[in-house]
Amino acid sequence: MADFLINSVGLPPWLAWTVVAGVAAVLILNVIAGGALVFIWAERKIAARIQDRLGPTRTGGRFGWLQSLADGIKLLAKEDLMPEGADGLLFRIAPYVSFCASFAAFIALPFAFDFVGQRLNVGVFFVVAVLGLEVFGVILAGYASASKWSLFGAMREAAQVVSYEVPLGMCVVVPVMLAGTMDLVTIAEKQAGWFTNWYLFHDPFTFVVFWVYVTCAVASVNRAPFDLAEAESELVAGFHTEYSGLRWSFFFMAEYGSMFLVSALAAVLFLGGWNGPVPVAALLGLSEGTGDTAHYFVRLIGCGNLLLKATLGVLVMMWIRWTLPRLRIDQVMTVCLKYCTPIAAVMFAGAMLWQLFLPGGLVPGLSRPAGEIREGWLPGPGGAARGPVGQAAKKTVAQVQP
Repeated sequence: MADFLINSVGLPPWLAWTVVAGVAAVLILNVIAGGALVFIWAERKIAARIQDRLGPTRTGGRFGWLQSLADGIKLLAKEDLMPEGADGLLFRIAPYVSFCASFAAFIALPFAFDFVGQRLNVGVFFVVAVLGLEVFGVILAGYASASKWSLFGAMREAAQVVSYEVPLGMCVVVPVMLAGTMDLVTIAEKQAGWFTNWYLFHDPFTFVVFWVYVTCAVASVNRAPFDLAEAESELVAGFHTEYSGLRWSFFFMAEYGSMFLVSALAAVLFLGGWNGPVPVAALLGLSEGTGDTAHYFVRLIGCGNLLLKATLGVLVMMWIRWTLPRLRIDQVMTVCLKYCTPIAAVMFAGAMLWQLFLPGGLVPGLSRPAGEIREGWLPGPGGAARGPVGQAAKKTVAQVQP
C-alpha cells in the first residue's frame, strides 16, 4: 500500500507510511472495540444458558443484539468520578495504560500472510512482552484509587500475572523451537496444508504444552477461575472498584482485547494460524499466480480462519468462567509453581528430544520436514520465491533442500 501511495499517488514517503500506519491502527482498533461489543453480548448469553436464564432478549430484537451498544451509551453518559485523596494523574491514565498495552500487542499479530500491522522477526517475543505491560495499568489503578480494596486487588492480580508469565513463555518457546524462528508469519506458514501439519499434533509433548498454554493464558488475562482481582470476601471489582463511566469501560475493552489476542496467538502457534484444517484454497487451485485477485481472496479466507479460531478461544474462556468456581490465591500460585511450570519445562525437553530423534514424526510424510521455510521468504507457485528477499531466496532454497 505504501508503494502504491508513493509511486501512483505521488505522496512523500514519510506521508505514505504515516497513512499506512494510521489505516493499520484504525483497523486494529475496530477489531478490539467491535470484538468487545460482540463478546460482551456473547458472554451474557452464554452465562444465561449455563445458569438456565434468558439473558438479553429485547434490546435490538429477539436476541438482544444491541444490549452492548446500549451499555456503551450508558457508560458514556455516566459521571466520571474520582475518590477524594486519589492521585489524579495516575488515576486518569491507568485505564489507558492497560488498553494501550493490549492494543500495541496487536501490531505484530498477523491475521493472514500480508495482513499484519508490522511484521517482526521477533514477533512472538514482542507480543508476549508487550502484553505483560498491561499489569502496570492494574497497579497504577489500585495504587492511585486511595482504596485498600483496590490496592489489595491490584497486588493479587500483579502477583498472578507476573507468576504465570514464566510458564506461558516456556510454552511459547516450544513452537518457536520447532519452527526455528520467532517470526509469527513464518511459524503459521510452516503449518500450512492439512491439520496434521499443525504443531498441536506434531508430537505428544506439544499437545500437552498447548493445554498448559491455555491454562496460563486464562490466568494471564485475569479470567475465572483465576480472577483474583475480585475476591469473594470483598464483593467488589478489585483494582477498578473506584472507576466509573468511560474509564471503567477501557479496562474491560483491554480485558476482552487481551482474551482475543492470546486466543489468536494460540491459533498461530499451535493451530495453523490462518491455515484451515483442510487446504480449501489449494484444493480449488487458488494460489498467488492464478489471477490478479486470487491472492486477495486467499488472504481473506485465511483471515476468516484466524478470526474464527480466536473467537472460539474466547468463547471457551467464557464457558470456563461460568463453569468452574473461583480459586483461592494459594491455589492459584500452586497451579502455577507446582504444576504449570514443571510440566512446561518437561514438555519442552521432550519436544526438543523428539525433534532431534524423530524430525519426520512417527509416520513420515504426514508433517512438513524442518527447514522448508526460512525467515524473510516463502516459496510461491512453481518454487519461485516471493517476499522481500527476492531472487536471493532461490539460492537459500537450493542450499537448505537436500
